[in-house]
Amino acid sequence: MNLEFSDTEKEFQKDVQSWLSDNVPADIQEKTQNGEMLDKTLQQKWEQILGSKGWLATTWPKQYGGPGWNATQRYIFDVERAKAGAPGTSPFGVSMVGPVIFNFANQEQKDRWLPGIVSGDTLWCQGYSEPNAGSDLASLKTSAKKEGDEYIVNGQKIWTTQAHWADMIFCLVRTDSTVKKQQGISFLLIDMNTPGIEVRAIHSIDGHHHLNEVYFNDVRVPVENLVGQEGMGWTIAKFLLTHERTTIAGVADTKQEIERLKHALKNTRSGSGVRWDDPQARRRVAELEIDLMALEYTNFRTVASTDNGNPLGPESSGLKIKGTELQQQVSQAIVELGGPLSLAWDNKEAIGNMEFNKATRRYNFLRACTIYGGTNEIQKNVIAKMLLGL
Repeated sequence: MNLEFSDTEKEFQKDVQSWLSDNVPADIQEKTQNGEMLDKTLQQKWEQILGSKGWLATTWPKQYGGPGWNATQRYIFDVERAKAGAPGTSPFGVSMVGPVIFNFANQEQKDRWLPGIVSGDTLWCQGYSEPNAGSDLASLKTSAKKEGDEYIVNGQKIWTTQAHWADMIFCLVRTDSTVKKQQGISFLLIDMNTPGIEVRAIHSIDGHHHLNEVYFNDVRVPVENLVGQEGMGWTIAKFLLTHERTTIAGVADTKQEIERLKHALKNTRSGSGVRWDDPQARRRVAELEIDLMALEYTNFRTVASTDNGNPLGPESSGLKIKGTELQQQVSQAIVELGGPLSLAWDNKEAIGNMEFNKATRRYNFLRACTIYGGTNEIQKNVIAKMLLGL
């Protein structure tokens, strides 16, 4: 793996920097740099800007509307995007269901759904977890019974991020309860405006509304919304989750969070909290940077191998474990080093550095990152089974 950019890659980096400088809206940049969550309007606005440039689905091949970038170009873009104060994209359409559709769906389904994803016009959410089927996802009970040219869906999903924003939901449903539980699952695409769907808000410990419960009561879904064949849902789900776990590593945004922490420490007024001239503060930041460097190189090596045709495997579980643990460590360091300055929950007039404002809120949100996308405990089991043969 070559860690030095070529002249061509440096030119690409300059082009990305220039475009971001001209196209990241000021209101979106301000919120992102202050650690605020974007609402639906601003998030979709940014994704449509990227879509109009052809830079929304950075991992997609050109034939489906992506830029056709290699791993180095994707890495450069992600790092520069975070530096520019631009938010990441919602993963459900671009990183999750999009690759499922262009790998498993028929041509009619590709023509129907891919354009809305790659343009940023259609928002998606993920219908996987249920009240009694989280880490043990194969125990899901949401049923889809075929009647003529429709499936009748009944059941409940939970922890459904952005369901209150979404136009569409991709769902794992049980189409056969007489076979082994993994074999009776299918992958269904459902319009969120279909009668019989109810969305109920869940407010998390950061005070935001990210999550929802989704109820299906005799929801009629056309048979043509089935991706692949009946019973293929578990295979598709495993494919999707390897992509999700790689993106959850969050290298670029963690790198930027550490830079914000360093800037805050260097500009903290005397008597207001820990300062950069405190050797313990510098040591703590250095430890975080070393861990990030190791994660960054491992992430880059893993993703780069896909350019050579190698599929993502259990390495994605390792990236998910280390990436989310590091996100929590950085958020904890910001709270602890900020001291009283980090206590401002959501105060635009916070005294001191704005980098510490909302630090506690961010810390609370990231308690969940080692759980979503498959708990880190489950990821260790995946690694033990697939790499160690245990």
